[in-house]
Amino acid sequence: MAYRSLLFVPGNRPDRFEKACLTAADFVCIDLEDAVAPGEKARARDEALEWLSSAPHAHAGIRINPSDNAYGAADLAALGASSLALPFVMLPKAKSGKDIQEIAQSLPENLGALFPVIESAKGLCAAGDIYAHPRVKFSIFGAIDYSADIGSDMEWDTLLYARSHLVASARAHDVVLFDTPFGDVRDPQGCGEAMVRAKKIGIFAKSAIHPTQIEVIHGALKPSDAEVSHARRVIRAMDESGGNVALLDGKLLEEPVVKKARRVLTLDE
Repeated sequence: MAYRSLLFVPGNRPDRFEKACLTAADFVCIDLEDAVAPGEKARARDEALEWLSSAPHAHAGIRINPSDNAYGAADLAALGASSLALPFVMLPKAKSGKDIQEIAQSLPENLGALFPVIESAKGLCAAGDIYAHPRVKFSIFGAIDYSADIGSDMEWDTLLYARSHLVASARAHDVVLFDTPFGDVRDPQGCGEAMVRAKKIGIFAKSAIHPTQIEVIHGALKPSDAEVSHARRVIRAMDESGGNVALLDGKLLEEPVVKKARRVLTLDE
């Protein structure tokens, strides 16, 4: 399966949980961190865990609070004591591989993959160690917090190094990297353009803060008819070669070309 999109839903809005899960988003993340004020965190946690325990949606996970504060410690304790089966637990403010190891020990395997958010200079520098943990299957670039941490603006060129570094680290450890959400829900064109830019440097998934952004993200990732046709020809030529050297239009088909073709066809599903 190609994981292309993740939709955040505020943890203090249980009335929106089901609606979010009925969108076309590949993942839904109930957010107990940024979307919930301190005074509402305990109630949001209880309501989110109660809903997840009875909801028939296998693609809904949760973002906890940072593990180094009291809210995050309470989130980890509640999750560890639960019998939930989740696809992932998102971990904000990921800073080191050691932190990931410690959190993994407190979260049973039934709580699914670990999904760290890289949103600081320390996190970026430690991305390889963070992604090396076997339970880390997904990650997301948190551009707002990252830019605040390093004191930069959020222009594409400014954050190109951070994105490119995460692309390489994620690819090295077979982690699916999601780009940061596009902040203006009234600008679908800008959201689509941001996804296209990310795709060009090797990011094939994006998070969203509004349901209307999901189809925009999917549309930006969908390959053209020409790309799909070429990819099918590549795969057909390889299959027909019987493991021998394959040519297409007079050009040698090497493994990188085949790999790209497979990715194109996955995104077309």
